Amino acid sequence: MKGLAMLKIGEIGWIEKERPACGPRDAIVRPLALAPCTSDVHTAWEGAIGERHNLILGHEALGIVDEVGGEVRDFRPGDRVIVPAITPDWETEAAQRGFPSQTGGPLGGWKFSNFKDGVFAEFFHVNLADYNLAHLPEGISLEAGVMLPDMLSTGFMGAENAEIRIGSTVAVLGIGPVGLSAVAGAKLRGAGRIFAVGTRPAAVRVAKEYGATDIISYKEGSTVDQILDKTGGAGVDAVIVAGGGPDIMMDAINVARPGSVISNVNYFGSGIGDQDTIPLPRVGWGFGMADKNIMTGLCPGGRVRMERLAEVVIYGRMDPSLMATHVFRGFDKLEEALLLMKEKPRDLIKPVVIVEE
Repeated sequence: MKGLAMLKIGEIGWIEKERPACGPRDAIVRPLALAPCTSDVHTAWEGAIGERHNLILGHEALGIVDEVGGEVRDFRPGDRVIVPAITPDWETEAAQRGFPSQTGGPLGGWKFSNFKDGVFAEFFHVNLADYNLAHLPEGISLEAGVMLPDMLSTGFMGAENAEIRIGSTVAVLGIGPVGLSAVAGAKLRGAGRIFAVGTRPAAVRVAKEYGATDIISYKEGSTVDQILDKTGGAGVDAVIVAGGGPDIMMDAINVARPGSVISNVNYFGSGIGDQDTIPLPRVGWGFGMADKNIMTGLCPGGRVRMERLAEVVIYGRMDPSLMATHVFRGFDKLEEALLLMKEKPRDLIKPVVIVEE
């Protein structure tokens, strides 16, 4: 089978591999729609998770089930499915403690394009199909549906972990697709005022559509100063960090008021430099005593999560397809879409590749 792979750090290309084998509780799926991610860029060109050789990339997919193991109950060949970016081992100790994304160690639920071949292939393997696949409901477009496995799940987690209450003032730092999903999630959780920090015109338009009340441009001065000025010096009740380099945590803590939650969904996959640390502002953090809490998490995966995200779309709570600014058709367009994600032109939010209609 054919797949788009990381050949080594800094180099991608098409390769041929054997079709994966299907275990008794697993499924083999062919792609229906795919979406390249900034994480793929970090992995392939920046070595974020270290050297990988001939590893097929990709972790965002809708698919068509091609084969199932003999113990799979709820899926059959031909079913159209949502494939979570995170496919945990649900019977592990970490999952039973409530942290399925961390099964097998930190980020262990992230299997695709981390330590097993990803979804940018003519066929890919899904472990524990009954728990890690969800049926794709009728009425959800492919452009909308392919945002569920990672973008919506991660962005909504940012809002969930931020403990947003009705009327809360929220700042979302970074309005790429994850940050835009966080804006939508903050609105769904009842936020009042929502600051969205970013400058790309396409992203700004969607941020407003999703519920942002104030757009902050870091090109017009300090993000911290602008938000503090607009809140009369009080700061915000919740911060969702969805982009930026290591110094973004300085801004997050400095705009947060005491008693707030700083919810990080940013993947610090590059830009840290020689010293592998992330700075915190000593004074803004109240010398470690300001009641400003930092939450982190990895995109929630699994069947129930995907089914609930689908309900949000089916019942019109938000439209993820607004983030699909560049839509390609045909599996062979995948490399072009991934390179576009690497280049990030100003009119880009998210590229999507429709493999089958």
